[in-house]
Order: sequence, then structure tokens, then C-alpha cells
Amino acid sequence: VAVEPRNIPTLDAALRAGARVDVPVSGVAADSLGARVIAETAFEIAQDAPHLENLLVDDHDIIAAREALWSEYRIAAEHGAATAYAALTSGAYRPEGRNIAVIVCGANTPLETLGR
Repeated sequence: VAVEPRNIPTLDAALRAGARVDVPVSGVAADSLGARVIAETAFEIAQDAPHLENLLVDDHDIIAAREALWSEYRIAAEHGAATAYAALTSGAYRPEGRNIAVIVCGANTPLETLGR
């Protein structure tokens, strides 16, 4: 399952176009997920994944997921890392009995922005 911010649909746009394309970059996760064009290798892998689910989530869902990671689990996550979790918390992705894992990174997280 691939999850991208709606404001940075790099993979989604490429899959729809059938080719790597330039997309505008904006939003809360732009500092970590702000690639304008998907990498060639990543695009090839995505094209060869017949069951790939590609989901887009809104900035407000990313912000809420990041806040939930901190308030519920004390996980300091950057907005880009909270994007995958946002797919779960917003209901964009429903695992329906599947075992899943979300990898979360906090490398670009200023501590003073947590718990607001």
C-alpha cells in the first residue's frame, strides 16, 4: 500500500499518466516527501506491482495522525512519516483483518511542535 499526501501525488500522477511526470509540491509533508518526480526505479517497481493500492491523504489527516502518534503513544513523528498512519486513522485504508506495520521516523521533528 502506497500512501501520499494529496498535495504531493508523485506516484499517483505517474501511474495515471503511465509515465513519470512533474507534480507541484506543497503541504505539511513537503520537506520530507516533496519529490516533484518519482524515481525511475520506484516507478518501475510500482508498475510491476499488480495489486498495489495507492492512496492519497489530506494535510489535515496527516496533522491529526501526527498529533495522535504523539498524544497516544509518545512517538515523535515528522509529517511525512505520519502520512502512512493518516491512511489508517482517516479511514482511507482499512486493513480488513490483515497484519500491517507502519514505519515511523522522527528525523525532521522539531520537539517544540509536539503537543500543540
